[in-house]
Amino acid sequence: MPRFRWTPWWSAAVLVGLAGCADNPLVLQGQVNRYQQQELAMSRQYKELQSRTTALDRDNQELGTLLAQTRQQTKVAEDQAAALQEQLRGVTAQLAQLRADKGSSDKKVEALNASLRRQGGVSIAPNNSFLQTLPALDLPPGHVRRDGDVIRVALPGNQLFEPGSARLRPTAINLIITAANELFRLYPNQIIGVEGYTDSDLVVGGQYRNHHELSVARAMVVHEVLVTRTQLQPNQLFVVGHGANHPMASNATPEGKEINRRVELVVYPERKG
Repeated sequence: MPRFRWTPWWSAAVLVGLAGCADNPLVLQGQVNRYQQQELAMSRQYKELQSRTTALDRDNQELGTLLAQTRQQTKVAEDQAAALQEQLRGVTAQLAQLRADKGSSDKKVEALNASLRRQGGVSIAPNNSFLQTLPALDLPPGHVRRDGDVIRVALPGNQLFEPGSARLRPTAINLIITAANELFRLYPNQIIGVEGYTDSDLVVGGQYRNHHELSVARAMVVHEVLVTRTQLQPNQLFVVGHGANHPMASNATPEGKEINRRVELVVYPERKG
């Protein structure tokens, strides 16, 4: 059975054209060589284009996978931010209610005092005796202090977290537990705020878009340790993220920024329940 060999259509046309030049072998041979070189060049070009197409297809698949992963990460971050914002709204409302209750109690005391004065009796003063004792903790000067009607215990961020994250250092849990045990000894029934702060440096990359998200995330991590590893109760704790607001020191120096990166345990006059 005869065997057939495929040839490009233009090769067939060339052979037909060359048939008229059969009387000049040198011309015919030159034309054949030239067309064979053209065929070889076009074959190489076709293989090169095919290789580029394969590479482009592979790059397109990788980009599609990367895009899908990025969209998934963005969705997770958005969900986390929404949850934190919802919790912050709830905590803010709780704190506002506590302050409103305190204001109402103060007004009742003032009214009772006025009535007693009219009757020649003695006055009644609110009980803020817990302010007389500060926690005894091994912290830098100024990190345990009175601030109006509250007591603040500032836990240094460089002792708690890895840089730019809310991941606890190995020694952080002991520091948190030690501070919590001292607060529970002195103020077992007081409302305690877990309040996160950052420095003023820009938040670049990573999981958190701004200072507030990072400060809330860090406060939440400390809150989790408090409710799972100490005697403090969930109903006496709330979480707030202040971001770069309310610095303890100037953000103009590295030392000041280090001081400002902190989580404060803030003891309020209000009592749980």
